[in-house]
Amino acid sequence: MKIAPSVMTCDFSRLDLAVTAAEERGADRLHLDVMDGVFVPNLSFGPPVIASLRPLTTLPFDVHLMVQDPLKLLDAYVKAGADMITIHAECSSPLEETLCRIREAGCKVGLSLNPDTPAEVLWPYLPLLDLVLVMTVQPGFGGQSFRPACLPKITAIRAECDRRGLDIDIEVDGGVKATNVRDVAAAGATSVVMGSAFYDVDDPTPLVTLTHEL
Repeated sequence: MKIAPSVMTCDFSRLDLAVTAAEERGADRLHLDVMDGVFVPNLSFGPPVIASLRPLTTLPFDVHLMVQDPLKLLDAYVKAGADMITIHAECSSPLEETLCRIREAGCKVGLSLNPDTPAEVLWPYLPLLDLVLVMTVQPGFGGQSFRPACLPKITAIRAECDRRGLDIDIEVDGGVKATNVRDVAAAGATSVVMGSAFYDVDDPTPLVTLTHEL
């Protein structure tokens, strides 16, 4: 599996160190959580911060838009350096139009589901996607515990992708760490987002190695 560290749990005054540490410690891409204070109650950062981080690494930027109306914001995040843009199925923007606009802008396309949103919501949009992001915690807050009840959803999405012959990256975000990453892989995930499990340890190398071996 691939690993995508999330900088949401880091010291925002030293995001430069978080970005370079991710690359040095074997990450496959960087997960950048954008929060608007509407779709989720918290705020994080916007295009200027992402643009300032872009020269620091060659890692792909997966920009996760936890925002109410992502269609209005796409151009700014593309310009800031996003390689992939992930929006939420629960947002207010028209999903098909927004997903197609992401593709037209030259970015890979992701669609995320909140923990209580059923997998079947994805089915009409699967042919448009490069990535499905399964939230295993409520979006907008770091440090929450993984919800094992979400594992069958991962399995259902994997089965539907396989049934249709679609090569879609199934990523899991929320409380993933060494004690549950094997379960996530067994359910059918192909990548994981890690925040505190990656950054709040002296050396995440064993976790990165374990994840890559699954």
